[in-house]
Amino acid sequence: QLQLVESGGGFAQPGGSLRLSCAASGIAMDDYAMSWFRQAPGKEREGVSCSSSDGTTYYADSVKGRFTISRDNGKSTVWLQMNSLKPDDTGVYYCAAIWRQCPGTPDFWGQGTQVTVSS
Repeated sequence: QLQLVESGGGFAQPGGSLRLSCAASGIAMDDYAMSWFRQAPGKEREGVSCSSSDGTTYYADSVKGRFTISRDNGKSTVWLQMNSLKPDDTGVYYCAAIWRQCPGTPDFWGQGTQVTVSS
């Protein structure tokens, strides 16, 4: 059974850091691009970062230079290191698997993890 399980969300002050993890089971992760999306209250879900199966990475302009996506296919895990956090980074963060390349429509979603940035 396929599962994407996020962890690592929580509370941070502006300027702080959090590291999100997404553990995949039931898929061969090296066949998929792994992506992070987020949804702020009252806003549409938006793409944050993506790592294609060939290792190419993509970032939304709003997080470039602050967030870093990484993956270990052997551990079936993808991470999102979030530094210099801002209140606008608040939202539910979702891990998603996309067949092969970014960008694309996700085939599978995790359940989400809450990130709150506030002073």
